[in-house]
Amino acid sequence: MRDIQSEKSKISISLDKVGIKDLSYPIIVLDKKNDIQYTVANINLYVNLPEKFRATHMSRFVEVLNEYRGNIHIDKFANLLQKLKTVLKAKEAHVEAEFPYFIEKEAPVSRAKSLMEYKCVFKGSSKKEDDYIMAVKVPVNTLCPCGKEMCGHSHNQRGIVTAQVRFKKHLWIEDLIKLVESSSSSEVFSLLKREDEKFVIEKAHRNPKFVEDIVREVAQKLEKDKNIIWYCVESENYESIHNHNAYAQVSKHKVAAGL
Repeated sequence: MRDIQSEKSKISISLDKVGIKDLSYPIIVLDKKNDIQYTVANINLYVNLPEKFRATHMSRFVEVLNEYRGNIHIDKFANLLQKLKTVLKAKEAHVEAEFPYFIEKEAPVSRAKSLMEYKCVFKGSSKKEDDYIMAVKVPVNTLCPCGKEMCGHSHNQRGIVTAQVRFKKHLWIEDLIKLVESSSSSEVFSLLKREDEKFVIEKAHRNPKFVEDIVREVAQKLEKDKNIIWYCVESENYESIHNHNAYAQVSKHKVAAGL
């Protein structure tokens, strides 16, 4: 059968990324408490395409993914990336997996247990050197310092802190989430009794934070962690009394800074 994809392109331009996007796929993720966790990810797989080829072979991406179906976590991305390059005859390969991750949390006073969902992302790229990024999106509660200064009390707002990191050795998802949550006015929970709500509200009022405060505090903690070599921290508040969101971001490559 004629291999149309491998025929010469009429336009001699190399492409950075070709492949498949938004493939829903079951994966296994390392879990600090329970060893492993089963979840479902949206996966993107890409390779580069030289100018001499017209197109890539999309089915081969899924074939490679099926081969590694029980071993798709960030510590094993090197094997998956190498296989993609070999099968697709490419010099570069990229993998992105976004998935929900669940942690059992206890309410602060009643100790009622419930599952809390966090969005997580693993990214891997294989060019001259392999490059891996872990990202977590953490819901947080903040309290406006300006409102407290003016009125003695203030409005609460829910926000999302996104922390992306490059690291030297294994990093637990749970540890990165905990670091972010400890930098907010107070944590967010799936289940709270009345006594828990009182505790969370009072804690936030004792600990008012701007989005700028949060990204600085998370960055400060990541600076002290020698396992982290690069980070990007974003904080976005879904404002409760404004018709806009508040946003702050900071990033740094610690190796370049000699840390």
